[in-house]
Amino acid sequence: MKSAKTSKRILNIVIRLIICAGVIFAGFMGMQTLAKMKKPPAEVKQEEKPLRVEVLRAESGDVPITITGYGEVKTLNVVSVAPEVSGKIVSIHSRLELGEIISKGDILFKIDPRNYQASLSEARASVQQWKNTILRLKKQSAIDQDRLKTLERSRDLARGEFERIRQLFESDSVGTRTGVDAAERSYNSVADQAAQMAQAVELYPIQIKEAENSLTAARARQKLAKANLERCQVRSPFNGRVKDVSLEAGQYVSPGISVLTLADDSVLEIRVSLDSRDARQWLRFDGEGSGKTAWFSNLRPVKCKISWTEDSTGHHWEGQLHRVVNFEQQTRTLIVAIRVDAKSALSANGDSLPLVDGMFCSVEIPGRTLHKVIRLPRWAVSFENMVYMASDNRLKTIPVEVARVQGEETFVSSGLNPGDIVIITRLTDPLENTLLKITNSME
Repeated sequence: MKSAKTSKRILNIVIRLIICAGVIFAGFMGMQTLAKMKKPPAEVKQEEKPLRVEVLRAESGDVPITITGYGEVKTLNVVSVAPEVSGKIVSIHSRLELGEIISKGDILFKIDPRNYQASLSEARASVQQWKNTILRLKKQSAIDQDRLKTLERSRDLARGEFERIRQLFESDSVGTRTGVDAAERSYNSVADQAAQMAQAVELYPIQIKEAENSLTAARARQKLAKANLERCQVRSPFNGRVKDVSLEAGQYVSPGISVLTLADDSVLEIRVSLDSRDARQWLRFDGEGSGKTAWFSNLRPVKCKISWTEDSTGHHWEGQLHRVVNFEQQTRTLIVAIRVDAKSALSANGDSLPLVDGMFCSVEIPGRTLHKVIRLPRWAVSFENMVYMASDNRLKTIPVEVARVQGEETFVSSGLNPGDIVIITRLTDPLENTLLKITNSME
């Protein structure tokens, strides 16, 4: 009984195994059939895609360097006008307004002159009075000199008379003692008058000198009074533009207090700050200078190009490098001054604004010349001073030495040879040895 059951169980297991094997075999055969029905994909040929670039041929040459700086246009001469005398304003110039141009010599304003006219009249009278005093003293001196001669002669006669009377009385007993004493008194009186007159004559030169000194002082007061009277009319010292004014008719003014400001626009100046390294390398200096002062006295006065920053592509003006103003130690910059005269500041054809006080401008200063350098666009040289060049239509990266970056150009002094093909297309981390396709002509 047990053996029949065991045989039946084994038979069932075998049947199951056969069924599983059949299912697996059918699946395998179906997969093979489907695999044979699928077509293999077409084989794609791998081709290297070239990088499209523009290039230029490197050429060596001499390049004049231009130093660029910025500064504000200023009027060179600005004068604050202040009265030199006090008083009430009685009249002012009819065009004394901001921005007006006042001609040289025009009266800007007048101060009430009456007090100063009176002072001048008084000074003139004092001068005339001292002149008369000197004349009187000189005439009196001449008269007293003649009187002195007369008194000296009278003294000599009185002395002779006294000696004769005294001798007669003492030797011959002729006359009386009273007569002798009377003769002596007469002699002493005349002698005293002569001495007084001699003293007066000797003092006349001193008195005349004192009177002359007083006359000099009176003349000085007269000149001062005349100058103060002239100062009542304040005139324009040059053809000036009214830059500031605080003056009205009837106003009382005091000496030294500024009431208006005039600007002389005939000469303008721009002070430009330059990097000290640029100044050292590229500014032009002639020889050793004057040798008298330790300063930049030998700066070459080259012509400069001036552009208004608000219209950099418009009209340009011409100025001249004039001097070194200062060296700023903290910022390591050199301050230079550019002068522009009125003729250069005006537009040649009148279709543009003139160069005027207050404009902020860029200034291009011609410097020294770089010799045997290769000129490239600024973007053709990376920040690491690397240049991409084409060699056998493949990209090559080479290091270079940059002499100067100026505007949109870079000047390479070494690392490239004339005739090298330099890539000027902007590239970002290209692969070395990349295949290239040149899209422009190098002619």
